[in-house]
Amino acid sequence: MNAEKNVAAGAAAIIGQKVLPGMEHAYRSWQEDLNAAAAYYPGFLGAEISPPTSLQPDWVVVYRFDSVAHLQAWINSRTRQTYLDVGAKYFDGPATQQVVSSGTQQLDPLVTVVVTHRVPPNEVDDFLRWQDRMVQEESRFDGFRGTELFRPVEGLQEEWTTLYRYDSAKHLDAWLTSPERQRVLAEGEKFSDYELRTIDNSFGSWFAFAGNGRQAPPPPSETRTSLAVWVGLYPTVVLLTLALSPLHMPLWIGLLVGNLLSSFLMTFVTMPYYVNPLLRRWLRPAQEEPAARTNLRGLCVVAVSMALWAAVFYLVTVRLWTLP
Repeated sequence: MNAEKNVAAGAAAIIGQKVLPGMEHAYRSWQEDLNAAAAYYPGFLGAEISPPTSLQPDWVVVYRFDSVAHLQAWINSRTRQTYLDVGAKYFDGPATQQVVSSGTQQLDPLVTVVVTHRVPPNEVDDFLRWQDRMVQEESRFDGFRGTELFRPVEGLQEEWTTLYRYDSAKHLDAWLTSPERQRVLAEGEKFSDYELRTIDNSFGSWFAFAGNGRQAPPPPSETRTSLAVWVGLYPTVVLLTLALSPLHMPLWIGLLVGNLLSSFLMTFVTMPYYVNPLLRRWLRPAQEEPAARTNLRGLCVVAVSMALWAAVFYLVTVRLWTLP
């Protein structure tokens, strides 16, 4: 593995913040307003919030921009500083911040660990060799899914940042507590001034399956994803059309309003409460289950559910009620 990654166009800031007890709801509302303000800055690609979990003790926010320069403009902006001054009453201590810059615009849908090191300029070569040694060891452990190393970003942070990923908390913990890791850490004792942060999962709200409300990674197949969205979109759009039809809006305004409402309903109602539970075993199959059986069962559920919706809407719109 080549430990050093060249700086490319995309950039992301990973910000962790402890929040005072009882202030979580107010903090989240404030953070959503801050993220909305970031969207007005050049190069903005997205901002996502991840609440604390058993693995991730802090609230984590990821900002993504198309370049380091645009990210830096937002991080150092007067707008953001004004928001931070207002939101300081929610914070339990200072925030942590790591910046990564690469061609990848999102964290993998896995358990991701962010480690930052302060490295004196005259020890960079030793640090890179030690990092290669670390990767050689961790890559032998079950569940390891890759690592990336990023140089300091001038004007944003002085630390080197490493991202490494495992497919589960269990496999990650096996590595973190292993004698092999302790041995490599001892070999790099002069680089022991570091911070480690675990991000429990990826971001994204449409495909969330965990029973405790935490998000889970999106489905592995783009075809499955498209069909799942179709399963939710069809009834949502038809029901909205029926609900809005008495208003007799012109086509252009009706579609404008309908698309807005369908986006909200898909995100907050249809996907989490209908599609994800209905297609759970297809979108997130057990590892030991044969793929052919999983796909057959999933496609059957899709076909039956869509046939039922089509039959219901035929009866409602043709036999029972005709749209004006």
